[in-house]
Amino acid sequence: MSARQNHAMELHEKGYNCAQAVACSFCQDFGVEEEEMFRIAEGFGFGMGMMEMCGALSGMMMIMGLAGSVGNPEKGPITKGRTYKTVKNHVLKFKEKNGSYLCRELKGVDTGVVLCSCPQCIRDAVALTEEYLKEWKK
Repeated sequence: MSARQNHAMELHEKGYNCAQAVACSFCQDFGVEEEEMFRIAEGFGFGMGMMEMCGALSGMMMIMGLAGSVGNPEKGPITKGRTYKTVKNHVLKFKEKNGSYLCRELKGVDTGVVLCSCPQCIRDAVALTEEYLKEWKK
């Protein structure tokens, strides 16, 4: 397990939701205050508050947007397509490994079969984000 995965797990154990744990573990890389990211990511926990898209993946997407965006609304279309493609590819990698990207399916709400625990979702989302950032920095 990477140091960042360990840090994300520590945050989750402190009560951060899955999105917060993933996103906040990358704050130092982007000069974002952890308290600010904590607030931004709060509504994305518990599968966006509705057991939809996994919160850990939502945190991953936030970081991919921070890394990949040109950061200028007038030039936004330059990077949007690339960011969307990257997000989709990484979410599909997560789904291939874990069987779904939906919180309620991962937790087995309807089936009683847990596909992936929250801690494992967090570890996997951090690993996918780290993988992306290695490629992005090249």
